[in-house]
Amino acid sequence: MKRTAINELRGRRVWDSRGRPTVEAEVVLGNGAWGRAIAPAGASTGAGEAKDLRDGDAPFGGLGVRRAVANVNGPIRSALLTMDVRAQAAIDAKLIALDGTADKSRLGANALVAVSLACAQAAAAAARVPLWRHLAGERRIALPVPQIQIFGGGAHARGRVDIQDYLVVCPGAGSFAEALEWTAEVYAAAGARLAKKNALQGVADEGGYWPAFRSNEEGLVELVGAIADSGLKPGDDVAIALDIAATQLWRGGRYHLALENRALSADQMIAMLLRWTDAYPIVSIEDPFAETDHAAMQAFTRAAGARLQIVGDDYFVTDAARLRAGAERGACNAILLKPNQIGTLSETLAAWQAAQEAGYGAIVSARSGETEDVSIVHLAVGWGVPQLKVGSFSRSERMAKWNEGLRIEEALGTKALLYPAQRLFGRRRGQTPVDKS
Repeated sequence: MKRTAINELRGRRVWDSRGRPTVEAEVVLGNGAWGRAIAPAGASTGAGEAKDLRDGDAPFGGLGVRRAVANVNGPIRSALLTMDVRAQAAIDAKLIALDGTADKSRLGANALVAVSLACAQAAAAAARVPLWRHLAGERRIALPVPQIQIFGGGAHARGRVDIQDYLVVCPGAGSFAEALEWTAEVYAAAGARLAKKNALQGVADEGGYWPAFRSNEEGLVELVGAIADSGLKPGDDVAIALDIAATQLWRGGRYHLALENRALSADQMIAMLLRWTDAYPIVSIEDPFAETDHAAMQAFTRAAGARLQIVGDDYFVTDAARLRAGAERGACNAILLKPNQIGTLSETLAAWQAAQEAGYGAIVSARSGETEDVSIVHLAVGWGVPQLKVGSFSRSERMAKWNEGLRIEEALGTKALLYPAQRLFGRRRGQTPVDKS
């Protein structure tokens, strides 16, 4: 048997960061090299996402993965045995054809993405290089700019705050390590501020603080305050990114902010977000409008796209065709890349390539249900995606990924570069925080 041929493929049930079942795949090659990967799972999901296969019966609230694991050990194994693991595009094409559905629902996106990523890991192991180097070849490496959650809300915190993620980016940082150091200080300061005002309820799914705010804007006030408390300059050193996850707020043609007991029209939502971007050092907003609200997404992009990164997550679902359609209508200017959202590594890469062709930015992103798997860090580095978002600055399934980025930066040594954040965001000076609650 060829040394890089797939000699064995195994699937097993493991557990994610929410204590729910998920799928792990392990690929063993003819030369003994092997690769392993685990499928994550989202809570806030777009209608166009590839579908996990769940058992639907009594155990684990219907979230079991017995059938998905059986698909890895049965038809997927049979189809991939003896294939050359270096032929990622051919492997992924075989997986897509074997499933035969538009949304990966027959075999399960959780089965397919675990296998696809495990094959890439095995190919890198066969070449005796880390996955990021296997993907990059001889291309010069720049570490992605971290985008890190400080406060969690929306579906990640049982709707206690309507905005799903209040995050920070560090335009002033000179290295990946420095960006993490600054974020650590902001995260600690934010926790201290919440504790002082008795507004700290714990942590949300992605490790960010679960706050008891009286308005959504209070989160912005507190985040600017935490940056300042850390001795850093809001906007210059550390700026704000938001994930509105607006599809979760969209009902009956209006955006419902439960925390504030009000419902906004699209025009009112646009006005609120524009006011926020004038008042606070916000440089990026993800899913500011519902996945079906094309008119609002276009209008907001026209109004703010020249000075703001506007990211499509549910809006694009890591789909190259959806990205091209959005670019044609002038909606958003960046895409979130989640491998399990589309199902295979090749399709994720196709979405990134489509974004580059359209002049769009991109962020490789984790999901709210994560594991110790660090593959996405290698994808961001190896493909040259300029930003990485894996959740907050606590919980080991998040910190494993930030720590992997540090190891890659250390391995590069003097050749290590951080993607120039000024090219992404520029500098936006912050406002003096005022308690509006």
